[in-house]
Amino acid sequence: MIIEEENAMPELPEVETIVRKYSKLLCGQKIIDFESRWPRQLSPDYTAIKTALPGLRIINLTRRAKFIVMHLDNNSWLLVHLRMSGRFEWQKPGDDEPKHVRAIWTFESGERLLFCDARKFGRIIYTSDLAATTANIGVEPLERGFTAACLGEILRSRSRAIKTVLLDQSLIAGLGNIYTDESLHLAGIHPARRSNEISEEEVCSLHAAIKAVLKEAIKHNGTSFDWIYPDGHMQGNLKVYGRKGEACRTCGILIERTVTGQRGTHFCPHCQPFK
Repeated sequence: MIIEEENAMPELPEVETIVRKYSKLLCGQKIIDFESRWPRQLSPDYTAIKTALPGLRIINLTRRAKFIVMHLDNNSWLLVHLRMSGRFEWQKPGDDEPKHVRAIWTFESGERLLFCDARKFGRIIYTSDLAATTANIGVEPLERGFTAACLGEILRSRSRAIKTVLLDQSLIAGLGNIYTDESLHLAGIHPARRSNEISEEEVCSLHAAIKAVLKEAIKHNGTSFDWIYPDGHMQGNLKVYGRKGEACRTCGILIERTVTGQRGTHFCPHCQPFK
């Protein structure tokens, strides 16, 4: 099952999977050159990044929301956002170059990291102040700071459809269409209900559901939603997303699809009643 709906882009589990895979390849690598074939995706600009990177070593690879974060040994950072079609490829000397290469990191080892991006929507940001660069990103849902009380405060502070609140990256980092639908289904909450009308008990259920769904997705290397990201296995465990007209795996009622906040939304009308 390869999901192609809504031009899905990598969410927290997919980005986390990529970080874990490439940490083994990138940590300790010394950059000797950087090339961009699509400078529009760079910030602050091509000249600044091409000048700054050579001679720096990658000391760690982490994730912030949907950003892949390279920690460099001069206390600066490089952030990569894959957007809709970005992906990494690892190239050893003599390997053929794949299509749609937009950026290239060449290392002292002779190996190269390629950023391929067919639709050219990806972003590469160089910064000496990670906190300032990511200041508009919300709480990480798998970190200790994301408690049920924290989620309740976020939901009560807005009067919007709960799905649109969960998708707001300035409030909660990394959730996207797939795992928002899955979390709401597990918690038994209709995606169109007003966030400030969710009971305390439901908040606790949703908090637990978000953590459980994300952890399960990471365990399965995320969801393969199109040809860009083919290695995930979570699609076989999705309960509602992309399953319009199929039987709910909990109750057997047919899954429905609607639009919430301009996003395609899947839910079970029996398990997630609008009340």
